Amino acid sequence: MYLVKRSIQAVMMMIIFFSFSAFAVDDAVNTGRFNSIAIDGYDTVAYFTQNKAVEGNKAFKVKWRDAYWYFNNKENQALFEATPEKYAPQYGGWCAYAMADEGSTARIDPEAFHIYENKLYLNYNKSINEKWLKDKLTMIKDADYYYPLETDVNSFINK
Repeated sequence: MYLVKRSIQAVMMMIIFFSFSAFAVDDAVNTGRFNSIAIDGYDTVAYFTQNKAVEGNKAFKVKWRDAYWYFNNKENQALFEATPEKYAPQYGGWCAYAMADEGSTARIDPEAFHIYENKLYLNYNKSINEKWLKDKLTMIKDADYYYPLETDVNSFINK
């Protein structure tokens, strides 16, 4: 009888846990698990100005959408401050390939990126980036649909 009671309690706890997690909304911006640093501290402006992943410096940071964005220099910081939407990666820096897969939120490798029509897309790794590139138009369409549904980005857009 004791084992049956404990089993029922365990099942009930699992049901409660999974019910709440189904309603969880991910942050609009991909940050570290134990910090609020966007895209692993990489300079999002440098992708556009240098066409490469460049680590930012915490001396040059901006808070935007509840995340801290680091920049390599004062000029990049100023460019971002003037027009953050222009330089911020799509889908808050979440993996573009994963976001296209029914709104999954996955970490990124800052080296796995692509700029298309003046928009920055980041991916989980270089292999996933290659898969994303093969069907990027469909991937973009799907991820554009899922991003607002799966994250709290609307809380920033509707302000």
